[in-house]
This record gives sequence, structure tokens and C-alpha cells, in this order.
Amino acid sequence: MTDHTPDQAPTGPSPTGHPGAHPAVSVVLPGQGETIALGTTRMRVLEDGTTTGHRIGFAESVLAPHTPGPPQHRHAQHDEGFYILSGTVRFTVGHDSHDAPAGTLVVVPPGAPHTFANVTDQPAVMLSTFTPGRYVQYFRDLQDMLTDGRPLTPEANVAAMSPYATHPATDFPAAPPT
Repeated sequence: MTDHTPDQAPTGPSPTGHPGAHPAVSVVLPGQGETIALGTTRMRVLEDGTTTGHRIGFAESVLAPHTPGPPQHRHAQHDEGFYILSGTVRFTVGHDSHDAPAGTLVVVPPGAPHTFANVTDQPAVMLSTFTPGRYVQYFRDLQDMLTDGRPLTPEANVAAMSPYATHPATDFPAAPPT
């Protein structure tokens, strides 16, 4: 895919800082992308930050029915966004719960306590954004724990969050039971 013909070469520096150079473009087609299996959740990494200089990452997650979420937590250094594509996802923010049906956008800024779960009898699919995109590695770390035979307990999840400036929101309850 090109964005110009040879006689329309760009002038001046490109976003990469090199005159006439083009930044990388990522195209992830259906069925492509890295798959991360986390128990009853399947995540498809669409952009891990490699193409964007880690400014943003994207993932599509399928939550099976009655999938509990992570312990309620806070991110110190990144925003997280969730767009519900199908099904309903329950977001718990502090003491408040919000059922988010398809078409709902939830944006969590740094410092906001939150978790999510699928408490329904139907699968739910959501598109997530992470700014910056380095947080995608957290999900790989969780998968590695499971691959190594370690159970994905709340304590193990909290330990995996720590290197990514994410900590449990101990002043709020855990995810609601499913």
C-alpha cells in the first residue's frame, strides 16, 4: 500500500524525522494478530505499540460467559479505553458498577480504580486501547505465568501488574462475583 506515486514524493521531514521517509503502517486483518490466552479470555493483540513508538496499543478481547475480571486496580501512567463490540461487560469503578452493552465506550484515566467482568450467559467482545502501548506486555506476562503452570490468582495478577505502574485498589472491593 502506498500513499503517493513516485512523482508525488513528500517533501520535508516525515513523522519518523527522516526527509522523504514514510512511517510504518500496521494493517491487521481478521484472523491476524498475536493471540494471548488468559483462562476464559482470549485476547488478540492488534497493535502492541511497536508501530506507534508505544504511544498506543490496541487489543480485541473475547470474554466467555461468567468471566471474572482482574482485581480492582489503578494505573499510574496510562489511560485505558474499552469499546464494547458485542455482549455486555460490567465495569466496577470504585463502589459503582456499570453494565456496558454493545456500543458503549468506557475510558479510564490514570488513578481511577476499576475492573471489569462478563457476568452474563453470553460472550462479550471489547476493543481496548492502552496509552502508552507498553502495557500490552502485562498480558503476555500473565500468559507466561499460566504457561509455566502457575495459577492466575488475584495475588499473581497483582504481582504481574506492578512492573507496569499498576497497583490494586485495596480501598475498593474486588470484582463482583459472576
